[in-house]
Amino acid sequence: MNVELVALLKQERELYAVPRGRERFQAYLKAMTMGTGEAALPLTVLNPMGREHVGELLDRMIALGIEAAAARAAAEAAQRLGGIDDTVRVAIAVADDLKGGWTNRYFTEMVNRFERKYEVERGWATVLFWTSEEPTLERAHRETLASVYRTLHQRAHGHPTSLRAMLAQEGRAARFAGEVDALDDAALLQARRVIDPLRDSTAYPVIAAAFYGDDAAVSLGYPPLGLPERAGYAVALADAMQDPQDPAHALRVTEAP
Repeated sequence: MNVELVALLKQERELYAVPRGRERFQAYLKAMTMGTGEAALPLTVLNPMGREHVGELLDRMIALGIEAAAARAAAEAAQRLGGIDDTVRVAIAVADDLKGGWTNRYFTEMVNRFERKYEVERGWATVLFWTSEEPTLERAHRETLASVYRTLHQRAHGHPTSLRAMLAQEGRAARFAGEVDALDDAALLQARRVIDPLRDSTAYPVIAAAFYGDDAAVSLGYPPLGLPERAGYAVALADAMQDPQDPAHALRVTEAP
């Protein structure tokens, strides 16, 4: 198993040093496509018209050593998944969910986790950092592990289209990354009662509401289901923790999507 970090943060920072406007947008397209005419680097999530706060966040990430932490996590993932014959390239990208209309947090995160066919086929694992959150080394480590796992899971099982398949992927990725339960037992039980009858749904409004909870659903114009914030992710992790097999096992077996 080969997992390597492709360092892009300095390149992203240079982009935000270009004056906002057409010049920066052309620089964004050039950086993303590398002159090939297609998305050669997983940077479509960037807001090319982002304001000063994006560059300031990138400065803090670079100074903190975010990419070094991600590289250590990549090495750990390669060691833990040593029996898998594959190559994954890790890249970190900043999504601007704070001061621009370019990025919706929920839609962007769902695309990054479930709708990355082009990137996954090319072996990319894209780690997102958000302008609304302060970066930490622990987050870089955890999110890198989860992103590597997602890419390999989708290469093994295809892209998930049902809530059931998405829960399986996210639960295993969270367990691999060392996430902890976010809901207490009572809240988790109630969330299961709501989510279990919906597991075979492929309806986007249902899936988004199940994963992100009522507040997110309402903000997106979807019917709420009676769920707290990120309830679906908590249920997914609890499902994975009950599996006697290590998450790596799922990357070596075939299952229905």
